[in-house]
Formats: sequence, C-alpha cells, structure tokens
Amino acid sequence: MLTPARFTIIDDIVAFPTPVADTFDYLTDPSNRPAWQSSLRRIDDLQVIGDRAGDVGTSWTDVTVVPGISPRLEVTDCEPHRLWREVGGWRSVDAVLTLGFQERSDGGTDVHAEGTLTVPAMGVPVLAVNRWPAARAIRADLARAARILGGSGAR
Repeated sequence: MLTPARFTIIDDIVAFPTPVADTFDYLTDPSNRPAWQSSLRRIDDLQVIGDRAGDVGTSWTDVTVVPGISPRLEVTDCEPHRLWREVGGWRSVDAVLTLGFQERSDGGTDVHAEGTLTVPAMGVPVLAVNRWPAARAIRADLARAARILGGSGAR
C-alpha cells in the first residue's frame, strides 16, 4: 500500500483593514463563508458547539460549486483573536486550514493562512498540478473577505 502524501497548499499572509476581534469573528464563523469563499454555494448542517459558531467542535458541510464534492469540516483549535484551525475530509482527501491573527500597528490585522492537503499516493500528480491555482484561490478568497470587512463589499 502506498503512503498518502501531504502537501502545503498555502503559507501566506493577507492584510485586513479591520481590528483583530472583528477579523477573527468574521472569518471563523462558518455561516459567513459563502459570502467570501468562491468555491462555496452554501454550508449545510451547521452544528455549533460552545458559545459561538466557530468554537472547537463546531462542524458543518461545505456544499461546493463542484457537484458531488461536499467535505465535512470541524473546528479543532480556537484561541480567540489569535489562532483558529479547521480539519476537513472528503473521501480519501483530508485538509487542514490554520489561520493566525496578528494586530498591525495601523489597527488592521495580518491573517496568516496555512493550508495542507493529504491525498492518497495516486492523487499526487493531480494535486501537484493544482497546488498553485488552489493557493491563488485561497488568497483571493481571503482578499475578498478583507474587502467585505473593510466596507467596499467588492467581489
């Protein structure tokens, strides 16, 4: 049996014009995701654990624009205004997205996005070709969220 392969998809920082608390609260609430994540049509079956959506244990299903691809996601780490992590799975693919939040001197927030995918060995060639476009899409989605939070709402 071939060993699955783990790839870093993104390790980048996106600037937000808003304070850490606002940025954190917006990005970590799954119900906001369809507004800024281009691959989503909607989320289904949101199960909130804790005091707010986005706390550890919160889970949901992403209904993507690609028919038949609907990963289940769960929040595994939540340190308010500092760090947030989700783990998702669909068939034999696992994904981890970690967002780190750092206040900037101008009152805005730097969001450090780190994403990894673990795929079966036979999926490595497909992932290798699509890694750069996936990173670009994640960056664009976070930039869209920054525009929404900043008040321009541009898409």
